[in-house]
Formats: sequence, C-alpha cells, structure tokens
Amino acid sequence: METKSLSIDIKEEQQKAQEKIREQGLRVLVCAGTGCVANGALGVIERFKELGADVSVLTDYDKMTIVPTGCHGFCEQGVLVSIPDKHVTYVKVRYKDVEEIYETHIRGGQPVERLLYTDPQTKEHIFKDEDINFYAKQNRTALKNCGNINAESIDEAIAVRGYEALYNVLTENNPEGVIETIEKSGLRGRGGGGFPTGRKWRFTAANRGGKSYVVCNGDEGDPGAFMDRSIMEGDPHKLLEGMAIAAFAIGADEGYIYVRAEYPLAIERLKKAIKDAEERHFLGENIMGSGFSFTIHIKEGAGAFVCGEETALIASIEGERGMPRPKPPFPANKGLFGRPTLINNVETLANVPVIMLNGADWFAQMGTETSKGTKTFALTGEVNNTGLIEVPMGTTLRQIIFDIGGGIRGGKKFKAVQIGGPSGGCLTEEHLDLPMDYDSLIKAGAMVGSGGLVVMAEDTCMVEVARFFMNFTKNESCGKCVPCREGTKNMLKILEKIVAGKGELSDLDLLEELAHTVKEGSLCGLGKTAPNPVLSTLKYFRDEYIAHIVDKKCPAGVCTAMKKIVINEEKCKGCTKCARTCPVGAIEGTVKQPHHIDQEKCIKCEACLKSCPFKAIELQ
Repeated sequence: METKSLSIDIKEEQQKAQEKIREQGLRVLVCAGTGCVANGALGVIERFKELGADVSVLTDYDKMTIVPTGCHGFCEQGVLVSIPDKHVTYVKVRYKDVEEIYETHIRGGQPVERLLYTDPQTKEHIFKDEDINFYAKQNRTALKNCGNINAESIDEAIAVRGYEALYNVLTENNPEGVIETIEKSGLRGRGGGGFPTGRKWRFTAANRGGKSYVVCNGDEGDPGAFMDRSIMEGDPHKLLEGMAIAAFAIGADEGYIYVRAEYPLAIERLKKAIKDAEERHFLGENIMGSGFSFTIHIKEGAGAFVCGEETALIASIEGERGMPRPKPPFPANKGLFGRPTLINNVETLANVPVIMLNGADWFAQMGTETSKGTKTFALTGEVNNTGLIEVPMGTTLRQIIFDIGGGIRGGKKFKAVQIGGPSGGCLTEEHLDLPMDYDSLIKAGAMVGSGGLVVMAEDTCMVEVARFFMNFTKNESCGKCVPCREGTKNMLKILEKIVAGKGELSDLDLLEELAHTVKEGSLCGLGKTAPNPVLSTLKYFRDEYIAHIVDKKCPAGVCTAMKKIVINEEKCKGCTKCARTCPVGAIEGTVKQPHHIDQEKCIKCEACLKSCPFKAIELQ
C-alpha cells in the first residue's frame, strides 16, 4: 500500500508539547490516582499551589507547576510527591508536610529526610525511585507514563511520544503490517485467558468490509485488582491510541470503552482525553488528514462481575441484561449489534502503541518463550509494599513478594498467594520459584487472570479464603446456566458448613465433585473458573479442611464458630468488668470470685478479651 502524507507533523507537535513542559519551570508531581486521593492528595495539591503562588521566592526557577498525575504504583507509601529536577521522591506526604517540603527543600535546597523512603534492611533514606527495590526490580512499559505525566493533559501525552505510533501506522497505511507486528510480538490478552492478540485481530479483520467495532474491556471486577483502572486514570491517551491502531488494523470506525461506574475518576479522565484527542484530530473524523475515522464512546457498567466476559459485556452495551451468550458465533464474526467486534482489555491495548514504536522484537525479547512482554499485577494483602507493579513475564513469585513486595508484614511466615482473583487459585511456598507466565500457572492449578495478587501469611485460614471467593462468585453469577447458578450456591453451603464446625469428611468428596461439574458444565469463563480457589486449596491445604471437620479446630484461629474463649481462674480477680462488657450475658460469677463463660451463650465477639485488665481471658 502507498504511504500517505498526513496533515499533522507529529515531531513538530512533540517539540511544541515538550516546550510547554519546559515552560512549567520546576515540576512537582503529586500522585492523584484513586488511592492517593483517598489519602489526601487533593489537599496536598492545593497546599502546594497556595505556597507556590509567590514565585519570586524561587531561586533556580522563575515558575513552579504542581502536576497531578495518575497512580505512581507505590500505594503503600501514598501520597507520593516527586520532584524530578531535584531527583527526589517523598512518601506518605500529608497536608501538614507540604510547607516543610516547600520551605526546606524547594526554597532552601535541603531535602526533608523524614519524608524520604527508608530501606527496611539498611535503614537508609533513599532519594530516587530507581534506587528503591519496589521500582528497581520492575520493567514498566504499559505503566511507563503513569505517575510521570499530567493524565489530563494531551500535551504531556504527546511530549512522551503519545500518538506517534498512530501517526506512523496511518502514514504507512498498511493494516496487514500492523497485525503482523502484533502477531510477531507475541502479545497475549492481559485480561485473563491469554489468547494471542494478533490472532484475535486477524480473525476480526477477516470480516473487514462492513461495519466493525473495537471494544475495550475496562470492567475489572476482581477483588483487589486495579491495574486497568490505574492505566485509565494515569495514561488515558495511550489506551485511546491503542484502540485507534486496532481499529485501523481491522477496519473499524467506532469503538466503546466499557468501564465500571465505580471508577468515576477513570471515566472523568477518559471523557476529557477523548474530547481533547478529537479537538487535535487524533480521534474522530478524518484522523490527521488520513481519511481514516474512528469514534470512541464510554459505556458505564453497573458493576456486574460477569460483564467482564466478552459476550455479557456486549449484551450490556446493547442495553440488555449482562448475561453470556453461547459461542460460536464468536464476537470476531458476530459481536456488538451483530457486527464483527474486536474485544481487548485495557492493558492489552495500552501495550499496542509501545510495540508499534519499539518493534515486535523489542517486546518479544522480554518474558518467556510462550509468554512475551511484561505483565502488571496488583500486589495486595500481607505484604510490606502493596501497590501496582509491572514485571517481565516469567518473574517468580519469590522475586515479586520478597524483592519488590519487601516480604511479609510483621515478620510473619508466608503461607499462600491467591493469583487471578476469584477465577484463579492459591499457590504455596513450594511455588515461590514458579515463573509467572500463562502456561506454568495453569499447570499449577492457577492462572494469570487479570493480575490480582493477594498475599497471605501464616495466620490466614485457607478454608475461609475459599469460602470468601465462592461467596463472591455465587453472588456474581448471572444465573443463566444451571451448573454455575446452582453449583456455586451448593459449594458455598458446604464451605459455610465446614467453617461453622459442622462439616463431615464426606463433604470434601461432594465439594470436589461439584467443583468439577461447575468447571466443565458452565457456559462462560466465570463459571468455568469459579471452582479454582476451592480446588487449589483442597489440593494444597487439605489438612486445614480436615482439621476443621475432624478436630473442629481452625489452625489459623480465624473461624469464629471454632473459637473458644475461656477464663483462667488463677488469674481472674473477680473484678466483674468482663461480665459488664459482655453483650449477651454469657459471663457469670460473683465479685472477687473467679468467673466463667457459658460457651452456649458466647458469641465470640472478644469484647471480654479486650476489656480484662488482668489478661485472665484466653482464646483457645
């Protein structure tokens, strides 16, 4: 195909954008992602602006600009304030700290050491992100701009090569070449299943000729997952650019971003990004004078987990109840409004511009033989450094949890990690050196999923973990197919029976039988993967199930029904404080005489345990 001469010179646009950034003077980057906003980031931003109003006091700059950014990733340390020109990042910044940073460092030139990150091993203060283990062990590609640019400024996106890949693609005018590049890169879907992205594009492009759609799945319903949200909040233009490139490759002229309504900040920034991109002719009609047109709409979802499944998502956009449809036909042939539809998730599409700029070989050299590139993970739970990370595929759990994550909180022992959310499984200490890639995790009974990583310590009850996730999937089942609707309900009943101390050994056989039935017979991915947390905990922590059933004891001391609160008569002074605290009158005794607890009445609220001044009440 012949190359095209476009109406926009992207290099010229970049130079203009970079000049605007230089004109900002001293840039103070304040994380304004959802997590840091919850920690008071907006107040920090306003205080900086108040103090910086008098620029005459600045010594090295004639201006200071406060830049609200997206998620910086290091959620455990928010609010994060980074001053690139002074090579410093401050952590856990609050409103009251801003004046000290301004007066002592920005004006006085002396860093505020108490607000620097402190290495937990060496106890040294660390100035630069790249010297902090949390960042040093990462390889940020999809997340590269998050936390480093103003997410609401199209100029800042352009300054870091935003829309350059789309410009090149439109200039080269070779849709087939785009698909070949994505195929060669080895990019696989980052939303859960890991289907080869280029192959999906090729299937959809085969139906080129009529109306086609590109849909971005930004539903992200896994508990503890916030990867897609952070990209939409922190670098929305990268997502829009990825969608536009995909649309050009498959011959679509219209697209939808399906994002759950619980992500108001992401929706707000996406809407602004779309408006700004249309005004600059990066989206809309006749993009950059190329003759190619592509319009993007935002569809707010009501928060149903099942709408993360592509056919349920399509039904929701069409105004129907979000319920899966049988496949085939696949969306590539008959999707949104009956037309060929390409569906990728946020992270997958955010990788597209980076691949097109740096080349397929550059992307493919990261990762493993069958899982190329990098993957974002939401690292949460009993780990010191919670946050959003991006590492090459094949990085081990040990590297993620103990190097990047800084180990287990409180010096506790690692027990397990739940990977892939409700669709994933629990892995144990024996899996710490397992490479995090699609195939290895499936063999271990888990899956990459969307990328949620919930780390659990020794005091976590694995039976309760299975019950929690089964309760979630039962509530989120759309009810369309019997195996999922009834199977998850009955699996939950068995798990509730076990944690209540009423389980029988025969329940384990029935639980496994139900799990396999749900897995094999369900219509969509939600049902087929719903039993994974149960099956993996039964496989690796069966002894805990048996302890609950045979010994009527929770080894982790978590399950309320199996707790026993007793009074040590040798320590009890008969002060009656515990009896007065008990909400159900379960404690009996007279003044100055040892008391005792009626186990039938006791509801295990532990109010007495906390109130006893003599530590005479014990939990068994």
